[in-house]
Amino acid sequence: MNTTAEKRAKFRELHNSGCFVLPNPWDIGSARMMQHLGFEAIATTSSGLAWTVGRPDYAITMDDVLEHLMALEENTELPINADFESGFARDPETLAANVDLVIDTGVAGFSIEDRDLDSTDQLYEQPLAAERIKAAREAIDHSGSDVILVARTERLLIDPTAVREATDTLVALAAAGADCLYAPGVRERKDISAMVRAVYPKPLNVLVMDTTMTVNEFADLGVRRISVGGSLARVGWSAMLEAAKQIKSGSFAGLAKGASAGDLNKVFGTFA
Repeated sequence: MNTTAEKRAKFRELHNSGCFVLPNPWDIGSARMMQHLGFEAIATTSSGLAWTVGRPDYAITMDDVLEHLMALEENTELPINADFESGFARDPETLAANVDLVIDTGVAGFSIEDRDLDSTDQLYEQPLAAERIKAAREAIDHSGSDVILVARTERLLIDPTAVREATDTLVALAAAGADCLYAPGVRERKDISAMVRAVYPKPLNVLVMDTTMTVNEFADLGVRRISVGGSLARVGWSAMLEAAKQIKSGSFAGLAKGASAGDLNKVFGTFA
C-alpha cells in the first residue's frame, strides 16, 4: 500500500504538466474499480455520497464526509481529492480548524467552495471567499503536509452566463493561495481557454459538461485535470432505476444488462 506521503507526492506531480482525468467514485467498490481500470487518482463527490445514504446533495455532515474519506483512504492506493463542499464553516478560523481534520484523513487534495453554508443558492462575497482560501492555505502550510488546495466557485452553477465574474473570482482565489482552480459549469471552449489563461501558471480543473468533448480536446485547451462530479453515480442510479421500473411493470428484461457477477468477483478478489 502506498503511504500518505507517496500518494500526495504523486498527486502533486500529476498537476505539474499534461492533463489527467479525475473520476468521481462514490463508495469503496467504485473507488476500487477506478483503481482496477488504471486511473491515477480519484476525487470524491458530495452528491454521490449523499445519494448513497439516501439524502439530497448538501444534506451530509462533515462527520459523514470525514468517515467516507477515511474508508476510501484505507481501501485504495490512489491519491484522493476530497469534495469538502464549503468547508462546513463560514468564518475563516473555523474553516481552518476543519481543514486540519480533512488533512488528517490522509487525502492528497481537497476543494473548498464559495457557496454559502446557510443558503446554498447564494455565494460568499469575493473578499470573504478569498479570506477563506487564505485560511485554508495557512492551515495546510502549518500542518507541513503536501496537500493540494483546490478553490472552486459555484457561480456558473447558479448563473451559467456569469463567465467573466467566475473567472475574476478564480483569479482572486489563486492569489489567495489556491494550488488549483475550478469553476464547475464552464462549457464553451473559448471560455475554458480564457480561464486557463487567467489562472496560469496554476492548473485549471474542468467539470465535464459537454459529453461530446474528448480528453485530448480538453488538453489542447490547456486544461490540467478533468473531473465528472456526480455523473458516474447518476449513470449507476439511472441503470438501476430503469431495471427496477421494468420489474415493477412485470418484466425482468432489464436485469440482462447487468455486469457479470464472475467478472466483478474477479476484480474485487484482487483486493482481498
